[in-house]
Amino acid sequence: MTHADLIKRFEKELPGEKSHLSFMPFRGSSMEEIKKEIAFRDAAVAIILFHNSENKLCTIVTRRQEYDGSHSGQISFPGGKKELDDANLLETAIRECYEEIGVHASNFELLKELTPLFVPVSKFLITPYVFYSSNQSFNYMRSEREVAAIHELDLLDLYKSESVVNIDLKINLEFTMKNVPHFKQGDILIWGATALILNELKDILS
Repeated sequence: MTHADLIKRFEKELPGEKSHLSFMPFRGSSMEEIKKEIAFRDAAVAIILFHNSENKLCTIVTRRQEYDGSHSGQISFPGGKKELDDANLLETAIRECYEEIGVHASNFELLKELTPLFVPVSKFLITPYVFYSSNQSFNYMRSEREVAAIHELDLLDLYKSESVVNIDLKINLEFTMKNVPHFKQGDILIWGATALILNELKDILS
């Protein structure tokens, strides 16, 4: 898939929440939750698309550090909550990307703002921004406090049907979620908000 192909696909209308719900039907609608006037916090993530040295379309994700919290150790896009100094959520995505992995997304082409996604467990409303970089590689500077590892995903491989697996997920001692869909690439397992965002991206690219 060339850069020109990407531009054409991102010119189309977003698939929206139907992409989220098709991947995890039992989750429910983000917009319906917001209508209930739940107090939420704004957050944003940066999705950086690029062609690597083998001309494979890739994106960058991180593995969070282990900590006493709901997203400990999970795979996620670079991003975080909106700070008071951020003029808007795009600025949040760009700032967080640099803070977490040392990559200046502001130097890249902004392709699209994707569908906002509400995360009930943390009460964040996440807005994803998709960028395209002509770089084939990056000089990462990992935030050791926040990021345990940085991974580059081959998207066309990730979007093969055999890359989606259902796994029982132990949330705590008393509760296990059954048959939770994950994207799998090697030993990387992606579920939750990041997987839902990836599924909307999949529907855009397909």
